[in-house]
Amino acid sequence: MTSTATTAIATPFTAPMPRRALHTKAEQAAAIQADPRWADLVARSAAADGRFWYSVQTTGVYCRPSCAARTPRPENVRFHASCDEAERSGFRPCQRCQPRQHNALAHHTAVVTEACRILDDGVAAGRAPTLEALAERLGLSASHLHRVFKQATGLSPRAYAAARRAEKVRAALGDPASGSVTDAIYGAGYQSSSRFYEQSAQVLGMAPSRYRAGGAAQDIRYAVGPCSLGSVLVAQSDRGICAILLGDDADALARDLQRRFPRARLQRGEAAFTTQVAQVVAFVEAPRLGLALPLDVRGTAFQQRVWQALQAIPAGQTASYAEIAQRIGAPTAVRAVAQACAANALAVAVPCHRVVKSDGGLSGYRWGAERKRALLTRESATAPSKPVVEKAA
Repeated sequence: MTSTATTAIATPFTAPMPRRALHTKAEQAAAIQADPRWADLVARSAAADGRFWYSVQTTGVYCRPSCAARTPRPENVRFHASCDEAERSGFRPCQRCQPRQHNALAHHTAVVTEACRILDDGVAAGRAPTLEALAERLGLSASHLHRVFKQATGLSPRAYAAARRAEKVRAALGDPASGSVTDAIYGAGYQSSSRFYEQSAQVLGMAPSRYRAGGAAQDIRYAVGPCSLGSVLVAQSDRGICAILLGDDADALARDLQRRFPRARLQRGEAAFTTQVAQVVAFVEAPRLGLALPLDVRGTAFQQRVWQALQAIPAGQTASYAEIAQRIGAPTAVRAVAQACAANALAVAVPCHRVVKSDGGLSGYRWGAERKRALLTRESATAPSKPVVEKAA
């Protein structure tokens, strides 16, 4: 009897712990998700940098809110008011976002802001400085300036100056009170008219004389056809497909096209044009077929870079706005990437529907969230192994 009693005492009852542990994790996750800072973390908000830092228990590191690392599970996250606080809690700085270098980033922002001002003044005066001259004025090496400028804006200083010059010439050509086309070209800082005319298709999307006339000399054929997503309007210029618009009302789509090309000659496509419309509809219905039509893609230099990155996303896959910003070399330009997606006029062909939130959730879509969901569902069911949209002509 004594032996039995001793055995019973030596083996006390142990309550099952796993269930309580899971409950604790759920509570921690709920508490973190209810914290307003969690939304900034998920959005990788650069505006939140310096306001707080977060650590990840499973990795032992702490990061700034805009860190491009994979979004951690909320139950593993802790928030900190300072880098010192995070390090006192036993966490080490992230090697990717280097959270202690916030002051350095702020300095870079000031440098880039000043560089943009100098470039703007140079374009306004008719001659933007070279990269070397710009770097000398700012007291930096040319390579360092090029790197921090591109990181902040998504463009090189040269591309930025070119974009500002293009804006200036578009404004001059659009002003009825301005002088001749040649005056507008030289006034915008182009050193030769021949050089500008070589680039006019990319800068204006049409010949300068046509642009000055508001597209009045441009013929655009269009037609509206039915598809499983409602109605689709397909428009074609002499360079290629210039608009693919989705909606529920054919008349509303036609009015949208008219707003985009207010003085162009819009013509209902003849019978032969139905072939192009059928190709677009077939592409919408079955993305794996691809779209073997030239595209007339019009946008700023930054928008063009974003749209090219979208065209590189294979059907059946998605990317976040932050990932697209990383791919084009502008990790802090997440909001600008979203704006470029919203400006896209070539639905499906330039697949802005493949861009989602950092947590994988659907975000806004110009032609409606339900169409976005339907496109992604359709593509995931028929995903090819390579991009399906041809590059713009």
